Amino acid sequence: MAQPSGFKEVLAQSGLMTQEALVWTKQNAKSLFIGLPREVSMQEHRISLTPDAVALLIRNGHRVLIETGAGNGAKFTDNQYSEAGAQIVYSTEELFKADVIVKIQPLTDDEIEYLQHGATVVSSLNMSKLTKEYFEKLNRKKITGLCYEYIEDNAGGIPIIRAMSEIAGSTVMLIAAECLSSANNGMGVILGGITGVPPTKVVILGAGTVSEYAARIAIGLGADLKVFDKDIFKLQRLKYSVGQNIYTCIIDSNVLTQAIRDADVVIGALRAEDGFTPCIVTEEMVSMMKPDSVIIDVCIDRGGCFETSEITTHDKPIFRKYGVIHYCVPNIPSRVAHTASQALSNIFTSFLLKTGKTGGIEEAIFANKAFMKGVYSFKGSLTNANIAKKFGLNYKDLSLLSAARF
Repeated sequence: MAQPSGFKEVLAQSGLMTQEALVWTKQNAKSLFIGLPREVSMQEHRISLTPDAVALLIRNGHRVLIETGAGNGAKFTDNQYSEAGAQIVYSTEELFKADVIVKIQPLTDDEIEYLQHGATVVSSLNMSKLTKEYFEKLNRKKITGLCYEYIEDNAGGIPIIRAMSEIAGSTVMLIAAECLSSANNGMGVILGGITGVPPTKVVILGAGTVSEYAARIAIGLGADLKVFDKDIFKLQRLKYSVGQNIYTCIIDSNVLTQAIRDADVVIGALRAEDGFTPCIVTEEMVSMMKPDSVIIDVCIDRGGCFETSEITTHDKPIFRKYGVIHYCVPNIPSRVAHTASQALSNIFTSFLLKTGKTGGIEEAIFANKAFMKGVYSFKGSLTNANIAKKFGLNYKDLSLLSAARF
């Protein structure tokens, strides 16, 4: 049946006609101006992008500046970066003219001064070591920051932390073997075991990624392994991942004290849920350990889980207390900087390429909710609620999104 004249007009006027709605459309691809500064933090040898990654970014239309010597610690030369198409700069101030700064350690006070207003920073953000004044300085620069230890992938994992944890877990058993050797005034025992000789006893605190990779090596060498964690589901997941019926137990038990007393190697790999790592092993428990046994505190950057732990460096990595060897270097992946840089570069390259295609950093953030937990923007539109709450930042100056979005 034919509709009467003016039927659509009547529906539109009465509000019954479906109305057009505005939809979000992404911008065109955007060329990024990326800066790679030389790390000035103590014994930090890693770099965020390898020469191969830089070449790929430049082929996709992006521009890369790199400060001279930035890749030396990871055995990447200025010549390699230059051949890849990067522009070598000879001052930190010139480097920080880039729009997107990609680095490893948090910005120093001097670097914040060089930072351009409205720039983007991708780096770690160890909040346990930072202050309210630090974030107020960033606030004055109106930056957008991506904290890589909080950035999630689409599966809910934390890819950068997992990559560095894999390296740390694979490295700690090699470190333990060095500390046990007679050449380093250790117990003079082999890590693992041979025919007719009892195996080395290894205790791991925590059942995360570090523990998983450390456990694989310990089992492969034939060590007598025990793993402790406060969560049963993490212990179950570890047994499934390793594929071995290893000894597991919850931390809150009397078994832990005896296991540490008998151990040749104790590795602390507990992950802090928020703030500092809980201290699990008391000074009294350490004093009962065997002479020349080894403690490796992987989580020392979050306070450590041994009461006797003190931060050491790669130059002087160990000290002794109660006759027990302590290894408490906070950035273990920097010990193998070349491998660690390649792992970081794999993640950052993919992120930067997608960011350019999406239309820029802010477009990528809102288009990909997986990045939201790592964002701490001070442009007046987006701030990580956890940072604001922890440091008491002024809510009048910082317009907060709902905490549910983080």
